[in-house]
Amino acid sequence: MKSILFSVSLILFSLAWTSCSEPPPNEKCMEVIATAYNSTPAQTRPGTTGNITAWGDTLEEGMLSVAISRDLLDSGFVHGSKIRIEGYDDELFVVNDKMNARYTNRVDLYMGTNVDSARQFGKQKLRICLQLPREE
Repeated sequence: MKSILFSVSLILFSLAWTSCSEPPPNEKCMEVIATAYNSTPAQTRPGTTGNITAWGDTLEEGMLSVAISRDLLDSGFVHGSKIRIEGYDDELFVVNDKMNARYTNRVDLYMGTNVDSARQFGKQKLRICLQLPREE
């Protein structure tokens, strides 16, 4: 009896583990380095007031926006894409900005004008998931 219970427990654990590690069919996931940035002239497009993105979008305080490294464009993370970020699972971020070409495999979370929050966020490895169009 104990061996049957153990086997059933092991199978259930394996199924739960597998289902947690695989993204839903409408997502493409990858691990990246995540940092944060603010609306300051030093951190955004040169010659602007700090709230204009590389694609020309206007950033506003409280937006769930990210900048992506340019190599992620080839993976489908393009302007206007919606992404889910580990730790922020209930919220979708929008790709509104792109980073300097020297960065790779990276996202930069927009944190408005709160420089302390961005510094506190620091540099982390996170899993991001691109929301793919649903097949109809």
